[in-house]
Amino acid sequence: MRTVCFNGHPRLEHELRCRQCNEPFEIVPEGKFYDDMDKNFDYISRWVTLGEVRTPVVKINNDLSFKLDYFSPTYSYKDRGTRNLISYISSRRNELNIEMINEDSSGNAGSSIAAYGISAGFKTNIYVPSNANPAKLKQIESYGAHIIKVDGSRDHVQEEAEHAEGFYASHILNPEFRDGIRTLAYEIFLQGKMPDNIFVPISAGTLLSGLYSGLTHLYNSGEISKVPVIVGVQPENISPVCSFINGEKYDPDNNLSSIADALVAKRPVLMNKMIKIMNDGNRCISVSENEIITARKDLALKGFYAEYSSATVFAAYRKFNFEGSSLLVLTGNGLKN
Repeated sequence: MRTVCFNGHPRLEHELRCRQCNEPFEIVPEGKFYDDMDKNFDYISRWVTLGEVRTPVVKINNDLSFKLDYFSPTYSYKDRGTRNLISYISSRRNELNIEMINEDSSGNAGSSIAAYGISAGFKTNIYVPSNANPAKLKQIESYGAHIIKVDGSRDHVQEEAEHAEGFYASHILNPEFRDGIRTLAYEIFLQGKMPDNIFVPISAGTLLSGLYSGLTHLYNSGEISKVPVIVGVQPENISPVCSFINGEKYDPDNNLSSIADALVAKRPVLMNKMIKIMNDGNRCISVSENEIITARKDLALKGFYAEYSSATVFAAYRKFNFEGSSLLVLTGNGLKN
């Protein structure tokens, strides 16, 4: 495999952005796909684990299934990327002289980095907005991470974490995190017939880019003959990608928020990559606050307790008619709300 920026320039040392074009980097898998999942990540020599399992797929009817990705150690899909990133850092701990790691996230990524970082023996700092959700902060704090509250915008929080002493374990900029998400595509493949459509919520772009990478690897290695359509879903209030793709007006400086509090990236760093993915035969749908609330309630009445951000995919699925079979990825547990 090779590591290049989104414009194809090779990565030098441990850059987070390309020196030539300022775009983030990605790991491009090449060659054979292995059923033994960890063999697909040959740059990691020592794995950090918290007892991950292949998350279940539940078939609702012939056309609809749910993948319950909240059956993860910290109750969100983010553990896929975190396990990969922390294992990579741990493998190179002495080489990179890493004892302390910093991350900026007030939600699922913060909890995940805190849990895996502490378990790997790193001093872990999580930088959060001063108005962060108290319930999610309690989960982060319970793992023993140090929480640092930052006044100002989400960008200010990122700047503080990036420039603090220690290793910046960004779940957005470190390509090893996004690369870990491709295990989602591999699991879907190994758990039965590939669906025609895969629905995922999108915000910063880590889930979308990781899933796309895994599906592309399966196709290029001859494991599947067709790549499913990825349906990316955003709340209408914060929909930079869907608005761009669908030619709709969107103001990133609006003061709107969303009940889907994990989907609040108004100026996502991976915007260009997400647009490229969406333009490769995929689809972007935005859903209203009322649609999200109703979808979460109806999921619970079916026995699936997902957070609001996860419920966006069910709202999108019910909004239009889709050809063929659809798999909806429920990314976070409802207890997080």
